[in-house]
Amino acid sequence: MASVLPGRLGLDTARIPHVDRHGLVWLARGHLKVESGTLRFQTAGGGGLDEGDYAIPFQMVSVVLLGPGSTVSHDALRLCARHGTCLVAVGQDGVRAYTAPALGPDDSSIARAQATMWADPDRRITLARRMYAWRMGEVFPHRELAALRGMEGARMRALYKAVASQYGVPWHGRRYDRANPEAADLANQAINHAATAVEAAASVAVTSVGALPQLGFIHEASGIAFVLDVADLYRGEVTLPVAFRAVRAHGRNPQISLERQVRRLAGRGFRKKQLISTMIGRIKEMFNANVRGSDE
Repeated sequence: MASVLPGRLGLDTARIPHVDRHGLVWLARGHLKVESGTLRFQTAGGGGLDEGDYAIPFQMVSVVLLGPGSTVSHDALRLCARHGTCLVAVGQDGVRAYTAPALGPDDSSIARAQATMWADPDRRITLARRMYAWRMGEVFPHRELAALRGMEGARMRALYKAVASQYGVPWHGRRYDRANPEAADLANQAINHAATAVEAAASVAVTSVGALPQLGFIHEASGIAFVLDVADLYRGEVTLPVAFRAVRAHGRNPQISLERQVRRLAGRGFRKKQLISTMIGRIKEMFNANVRGSDE
């Protein structure tokens, strides 16, 4: 990366709209700074980068993900803010999202399309049905959200049982006490940890496209309702396999905490599946956003 964009960066006249930017930059174990108008990252090695001092083409990316062991200068924050480059502090491999500044992309089309669809009861339920179809592999005939949730519940109970059996993990049903989460059995604890990790990835995706986290189509009360909608699209494909694999791994190596097992497996899985980029593409598909964006 050091030779990709030589010379000075950060000139006001050189701004590039988000629709023409590319992907995500993952950084960890280093210092993000500005030298001679160029955003640079000096790292001891880690997070996919060898030891060295790298020039970051921040005008060509939408989101910089800053992992553990990293620091950032005030100058770097100023430069990213001025050019609309979102800087998100994340856990190892992106399994936690600690900050997601609402800088947003230059184009508000996704947010406007989301708000318009959310405000129309017919279009809102149509998208909710579409989300359930993506998750369940079929279109449910009902148009009432309560009926859709009921059908989802039955399918999910069968899915939990099937995935647990696939990984050889005992399963006695989904149980979760918010007041005492550690009271749950290992399988339920692992699902909680895995769901948190997937929600972090969804938070990054929602932030990077400038969607509105509060306006959910299935979830309603939460301040991150749409983030939860997006995360749930991957419950069967990502969340449950990660959780039950972690329980199996914990049984073989109990000295490593279950939460750490989940984080490790989730991080590797997210990278391999390019989960955040996949989520970004799915959000654009929801709102028919036919623009090139941060997942390309």
